[in-house]
Amino acid sequence: MDKISLAAPRHLMTGLILAGGQGRRMGGVDKGLVDFAGRPLVAHARVPLEGRVAELLINANRHREAYAAWADRVIMDREGGYQGPLMGIWSGLCAATTPWVVVVPCDSPGLPVDLLDRLWAGRGDAAIATAHDGERDHPVVALIRRDLAEDLGQALAEGERKIDRWYARHAWVRVDFADCPGAFANLNTPEEKRRLEAGVDEAGGEVSHDGA
Repeated sequence: MDKISLAAPRHLMTGLILAGGQGRRMGGVDKGLVDFAGRPLVAHARVPLEGRVAELLINANRHREAYAAWADRVIMDREGGYQGPLMGIWSGLCAATTPWVVVVPCDSPGLPVDLLDRLWAGRGDAAIATAHDGERDHPVVALIRRDLAEDLGQALAEGERKIDRWYARHAWVRVDFADCPGAFANLNTPEEKRRLEAGVDEAGGEVSHDGA
């Protein structure tokens, strides 16, 4: 099968960047707006989605005006209290107008540019496809069918907050990204930020988005 036939149809896709957390391990900062290699983290997170989705949403609960520069729409959690990534995903599924939603976290600055095409090509008949780097799952890097919104809303109402447990209720496939495990590195602490930025400096100031 050729590459063109595997490309994700743009008109079927909404992009969703999760930036609604509290950033506790980063001292409570709004992680998506933290500077990384000269640009806010959210600017790096949107690279794999630019030009590949019909609409780009950012899920943010603070500084919505700042995030507006990087999205077509900024959406808040549908319920307050910083309830975790499942709440952000549900909010995105409810806001989306396309059949599929591709989800990425705001704090992974090196995601590969072919992320969406690979998730689409690897999904098979599944309703949820997530990235696996050969050793670890990355459940917040996901392609999810929008019509699961009602079921997720019900799960949240029942108290579910574990993302893997909700995925397991549906046809779920893990897509192999073992060729680029470093692309999924994320920034949870100031130390991780310094380490990843040091790697960018060694590479000549460029953030890799090809999995290298």
